[in-house]
Amino acid sequence: MTAAANAAPGNETTSAGEECRVTVSRRIEADAGTIFAILADPTKHTDIDGSEMLRGSLTDTAVSGVGDVFVLKMYLERLGGDYQMANRVVEYEQDRRITWEPRRHDAEAPVGGHLWGYELTPDGEHATVVTEIFDCARWPEEDKPFIDYGRNWIESMTKTLERLDEMATG
Repeated sequence: MTAAANAAPGNETTSAGEECRVTVSRRIEADAGTIFAILADPTKHTDIDGSEMLRGSLTDTAVSGVGDVFVLKMYLERLGGDYQMANRVVEYEQDRRITWEPRRHDAEAPVGGHLWGYELTPDGEHATVVTEIFDCARWPEEDKPFIDYGRNWIESMTKTLERLDEMATG
């Protein structure tokens, strides 16, 4: 049984490993369709972002499938402040899974080598276990320790799922 399947109402489960894949799960008292609609709408990402890095969306339409790209405005001091990320959807299963591959939109830069995504697992009639995933397995090995193999995102991911819960159930 996966950690996500063991998530109690409102509680998170977390896993991380040297392979550079981190997951945080939370059981939310809302159906998968309601939650997925929030995740597929880039204009909602700033509201649920637990990292406090997002500054808005340049894309105002919902994601509808693999290959779609949405652009987010972001801020991180060590990257020089404001920047933009284009996020290409690489996995999309309506009401079940959405994953994207970010890359700089405002500067010439290669694809970052990481993936962000969510998996939704129905858990009863009106509840869903939501698992947020950060996968940096394709990052250069020498860069993985810089982000502690993804573990530095656990707190932000936990906050994101709390905010998603509030938006989906509020």
